[in-house]
Amino acid sequence: MDTLLLSRIQFGLTTAFHIIFPTLTIGLAVYLVVVEALWLKTKNALYYRMYRFWVKIFAIHFAVGVVTGITLEFEFGTNFAVFSQRVANVMAPMLAYEGMTAFFLEAGFLGIMLFGWKRVPPTLHFLSTCLVALGATFSAFWIMAANAWMQSPAGYKLVDGTFMITSFKEAIFNPSFPTHIAHMLLASYSTAAFVVAGISAYYLLKGFHVDFYKRSLALALIMAAVMAPLQVVVGDAKGLAVFEHQPAKLAAMEAHWETNVGRGADFIAFALPDAQNERNRFEITVPNMLSLLLTHSLDGQVRGLKEFPKEDRPNILVTFWTFRIMVAIGFLFFFVMLWAAWLWFRRRIFDTPIFLKVLVAIQPLGFVATILGWVTAEMGRQPWLVYGLLRTSEGASPIAPGNVIWSLMMFGLFFGVIGASYFYYTLQTLHKGPDMETPIPSVQRMGRAADAGR
Repeated sequence: MDTLLLSRIQFGLTTAFHIIFPTLTIGLAVYLVVVEALWLKTKNALYYRMYRFWVKIFAIHFAVGVVTGITLEFEFGTNFAVFSQRVANVMAPMLAYEGMTAFFLEAGFLGIMLFGWKRVPPTLHFLSTCLVALGATFSAFWIMAANAWMQSPAGYKLVDGTFMITSFKEAIFNPSFPTHIAHMLLASYSTAAFVVAGISAYYLLKGFHVDFYKRSLALALIMAAVMAPLQVVVGDAKGLAVFEHQPAKLAAMEAHWETNVGRGADFIAFALPDAQNERNRFEITVPNMLSLLLTHSLDGQVRGLKEFPKEDRPNILVTFWTFRIMVAIGFLFFFVMLWAAWLWFRRRIFDTPIFLKVLVAIQPLGFVATILGWVTAEMGRQPWLVYGLLRTSEGASPIAPGNVIWSLMMFGLFFGVIGASYFYYTLQTLHKGPDMETPIPSVQRMGRAADAGR
């Protein structure tokens, strides 16, 4: 067995498992900020119960996200030690800032957010919710900055094979960063919105706590109605950034083999890329569309994969199809929101069973799209760890394959236990439903209780 392949498999599986949890917590934190703000403004008890219910789901995902994220930190050293040594001057500060800004905010105020209702004034509790949401966003900021730097490195110089920082500003705000962070945040917001909408739709179909889940669904759909169209726009901008800074990745994403000369580049809607023979099988094309999308002209030139040495090309089959499926899910969300807008206008959004069933069915697709987006970004960057400068094969740890096999098995067992526990507690929380009986504290009583406690 090959050490490099095993290390990539381990890191890829760890990332795919981990990313599920911060994706939801980033989006759900914003949802909770809106819910608590509405409770403080309207004094409507339903918003208080919504917050207390959905914060339990948030807490479960936050806890599992922290545990699974720590393993990724270790894998930088265990599986890609050479890479870690050579890029430490760039990556270590970013990851350290992620801990100092994001994790400290989240860990410091999560306790107040979960248990501080009768211990702090309502404004301080709301501030805690906002700071936890801000911490989640900071976490995405620094992780995206580090990953974007690997896609389009900037603000560095090479000294004896080691990357040294010349400008932290340029390194952080590298060319890939703006669309990288925007794409990830919108993916998180959309995923959380459709998760809440799907769960709410399921219980509306069952007839459980109808008023509660109607309100949860309404807020989730408003959030999704904003995020789904924005994601389409940002996705287009991200494609343009890849076209400019990572042409080989773009060519693989589009299965574009030949550089077009004197004519427009066709958009490949469907194909089975054949890397060995450098061609596409069973392709369905839209003439000139790729040139129009990327260059905003019908005959703009797009570099083909054949311009790049074979050893510098990504895995085209994986990159092409993960990108296609991710984009399809994004447009599916967009069209579902158009349907939702039409039903809302007709005041039938809560009593259209087929629409509610669709929301239930597409609930997990946000996670699928996020994972596929990461696969596209990371597989499309191959064979480079730092694009165009450091190959993946050069950054792997010089260890025996058996060590990676052993750790991969242990990680599989560990994640199996974590995953089973996660599903058990999440389903138990959902099955129990919202607490509709506990008396609702008034905002004034919360403030007086906090003053008495002091």
